[in-house]
Amino acid sequence: MRIGITGATGLLGRRLSRDLTGAGHEVVAFSRRDGPLKGLPEQVTAVRWNPSQASSQPEFERALARLDALVHFAGETVAQRWTAASRRRIRESRILGTRNLVTALQRAGAKPTRFLSASAVGYYGARDDEELDETADPGEGFLSDVSRGWEAEAGCARSLGIPTACLRIGVVLTPEGGALGRMLLPFRLGLGGRLGSGRQWMSWIHLSDVAGAVIHLLQLEFPATGGTGNSPALQYAYNLTAPAPATNRDFTRALGKALRRPAIAPVPGFAMRLLFGEMADALLLEGQRVAPSRLLESGFRFAHPDLDGALHDLLRS
Repeated sequence: MRIGITGATGLLGRRLSRDLTGAGHEVVAFSRRDGPLKGLPEQVTAVRWNPSQASSQPEFERALARLDALVHFAGETVAQRWTAASRRRIRESRILGTRNLVTALQRAGAKPTRFLSASAVGYYGARDDEELDETADPGEGFLSDVSRGWEAEAGCARSLGIPTACLRIGVVLTPEGGALGRMLLPFRLGLGGRLGSGRQWMSWIHLSDVAGAVIHLLQLEFPATGGTGNSPALQYAYNLTAPAPATNRDFTRALGKALRRPAIAPVPGFAMRLLFGEMADALLLEGQRVAPSRLLESGFRFAHPDLDGALHDLLRS
């Protein structure tokens, strides 16, 4: 298959590119940058794409027309202090960027066999101990609003006859970056501990299982149109989270155990809010208990379904 990836130079895109090329697939990486892209296999083809540009980008559209499948990971990181400017960048990179991508698919007459577009478990908002599968209603707050708009724009590809699914991705675990990458130094120094109360849920997933789930969905048959009730997007949403979410308290204990370091230095909620503002509540002090029901029902099997095993695998070197 010839598979296009937006956001190919990010953590998810790099891992997926390596796994796909290793399995013999052809990968086309779409990026704002010109020339070869660092961190990607040398056989990956790089094509320039400006996601904020609504007008025609001929080279990009020609590449879209030749794809068998498209995976859309591009988007501004949410792990930053939320100012008016950063909120605008986060929203526009996801909502406007995805709108421009679908418009380009239409303009190119592209008919990939499937379109997988990233979303996030932030779709569900803060829900305490409620267990959430793909049929759960969206929540409230900035991340939920952004995720709903993001999924709605991706869903417009269905009107073009392109089978489309949204991937509600949880906290991706990798020592290369993200939440785990930031936690490693303080934990290795014996300064790690729970955040706030520690009762908030973390719906995590091993990086290799993200790539594995995407490849599984690239091979899975699902219809191009349809849905249930007034929310057709829900019919084609998949939670990409491990089947055993953990509270922050349990996660930090497991991380301390994996590193053979104590995890007894809690960080109070007010300190997190002083450092990170509103983002601290949405990403660090609140959470969701998410179940990957539809992914499991589709036949996917996690390589790392439990937290202790996942951390051991990630940190064994």
